[in-house]
Amino acid sequence: MSIVVGLIIIIVFLIKQLDGYNLATKLWRTIIYIFFREVVSRGIYNIPPQPTPVIFVAGPHHNQFLDGIILCSEVLRASNRKLSFLVASKSMHRFFIGDMARAMESIPVKRAADAAKSGIGSIYMSHSAPTTHIFGIGTQFTRQLSPNMSIALPSSLGGASAEVVDILNDSHLILKKDLSKPQAISALKAINPTTTTQAIKYKVMPHIDQHSMYKAVYDRLEDGGCIGIFPEGGSHDKTDLLPLKAGVSIMALGAMSKNPNLEVKIVPVGMSYFNAHKFRSRAVIEFGTPRTVPRDLVHLFSKGGSDKRLACSSLLNIIYDGLKTVTVRAPDYETLMLIQAGRRLYSPPGYHPPLGEVVELNRRLIAGYLDYKDEPKIQQLKAKVLRYNRRLKDLGIRDHQVDSAARSPLKSATLLFYRIELLMVWGALALPGAVLHLPVFFVAKSISKAKAKEALAASTVKVKARDVIGTWKVLVSLALIPLLYCFYITSATLAARRYGESWQLSSSTITWTPLWTLALLPCLGMSALKFGEVGMDIYKSLPPLFLSLIPGNENEIQKLKSTRASLSKELNDIIEEYGPKQIENFESKRVVAKEQPSLISSEQQSNLSTFQWLDEMLFGWSASKKAGEESQPVSRSDESGGSTPAVGEEGDFDAVVSFLETAKSK
Repeated sequence: MSIVVGLIIIIVFLIKQLDGYNLATKLWRTIIYIFFREVVSRGIYNIPPQPTPVIFVAGPHHNQFLDGIILCSEVLRASNRKLSFLVASKSMHRFFIGDMARAMESIPVKRAADAAKSGIGSIYMSHSAPTTHIFGIGTQFTRQLSPNMSIALPSSLGGASAEVVDILNDSHLILKKDLSKPQAISALKAINPTTTTQAIKYKVMPHIDQHSMYKAVYDRLEDGGCIGIFPEGGSHDKTDLLPLKAGVSIMALGAMSKNPNLEVKIVPVGMSYFNAHKFRSRAVIEFGTPRTVPRDLVHLFSKGGSDKRLACSSLLNIIYDGLKTVTVRAPDYETLMLIQAGRRLYSPPGYHPPLGEVVELNRRLIAGYLDYKDEPKIQQLKAKVLRYNRRLKDLGIRDHQVDSAARSPLKSATLLFYRIELLMVWGALALPGAVLHLPVFFVAKSISKAKAKEALAASTVKVKARDVIGTWKVLVSLALIPLLYCFYITSATLAARRYGESWQLSSSTITWTPLWTLALLPCLGMSALKFGEVGMDIYKSLPPLFLSLIPGNENEIQKLKSTRASLSKELNDIIEEYGPKQIENFESKRVVAKEQPSLISSEQQSNLSTFQWLDEMLFGWSASKKAGEESQPVSRSDESGGSTPAVGEEGDFDAVVSFLETAKSK
């Protein structure tokens, strides 16, 4: 235990004494690349060079605190610029988290919600009074509240809050404006004041003076620094952006109003995740074209009052337009899944595009679908695709596995036994590390699910609260792994000292057992990570092979394959018809070429997974080999350097939320 605690103390000391930002970011980057299988950056050339003051406006906020550390890591890696985020003041006082936040030059911000107290009594609204008037039952408004303070309602009523402008007596106050949630107003009006048990409880929040926070932001920008912010506010897992908060516009306009010579750039950042809540998922971060804050809005802001509010609103619209160039807002989850199916059907057989192309294809398909979804052709194709997806689900296979399920029984049987042997080898290599780290996996999964339930109950914007799962998996793992390693080190040391002689261990081996164990455990963890990753790819490739060996399935599989080919052709025909209407110079802006050369590209070959490469060398039967006989992908130049996912990894794309520029902005 003392060894691990000592290491943590040393890490914190080094972060404080040396270049804390770089050390902390490198530590988080290590954690990022353990949790994520791949992180791809696009548009890094859009990051302004030093000393240009920049506000990075990122969205959608789908992965709680992981969003921030990924953005910091990628900005530092791409431009060597330090990015500061606003962090709750109470977090700055926590052990390790506070040290990390200070090392990463975070700016503390006080939140009224952190200092909220339960209100005395309960409240309601009267039908005869304006909706800004609040009445109380057993309340003490004059003692608990004062002008500029706020009241907040429970999360079941949307967590609605409003500022108090006047207090008439202990049971009657006036709000500055109506509560923002209609359900809250309806609930307050439905209360019968004679039945106190039905009245609504509330919380009292103090007025927070954010002058010091804004001053710190202005100073950072004036020094040519970078600020990062998620203007939606809290994290969520919706398929659309939430309404933007005004804070970011106040930061930009306030800094330029304070210093007329300052020119703040606003860089929109789109963050896309492929199953963000799962371990070893993927992420794409897109930097959009920098926006310059208009000088006329700065002058309007300086006037104050209604002009100031108009300036903030206008800048928010500019920021929102910027985010639209790096995000696509699917109206609902069903539409998102439909687009995912369409993207897979549109890609040439056996070709699995890099992550950058995946999100680009999704962006274009969503934009096109939203514009032409009412066309009869689109509606008919939608119905067919949904039926095809249901059939895939019934058979227990995925779209990319249809071709492999259509192999001859002899080839399928041979390949099945070969892959099972391969799975056993990779499983054996991953087993020791997996077993040792199994407690962390189980506990992290359990706690993250519990936290997701809590977050879902307390939120009105979350769908399944998946945005908090990844964060809690990382936090729990960071806490448990040192404790687990302490347990293993202690156990190994005690065992070596007690049974060392009978095991014929040398005295030096017994003495150095703690350090040998400490060095071995991370190695076993990495072996479990890498070998288990390939083993999981192999495991995912087995269902279609089993399916093709079941007697009587040949006709069903061939019918499914024929359906897929028909849907793919129909989708391609529709894209050929509507694509030129949607995108100017459509042919030159294709992501996937209409006609493909005859040989598989060297890039695809180099990105095959280990088991696929062996398939190619030993059998020449893989889907990519077959595709190479028919087509070769022509990809656009992309500075991301993202690799091509393997065949067995396609399932990672099933719940992708892709957010890139809309077609009409091209």
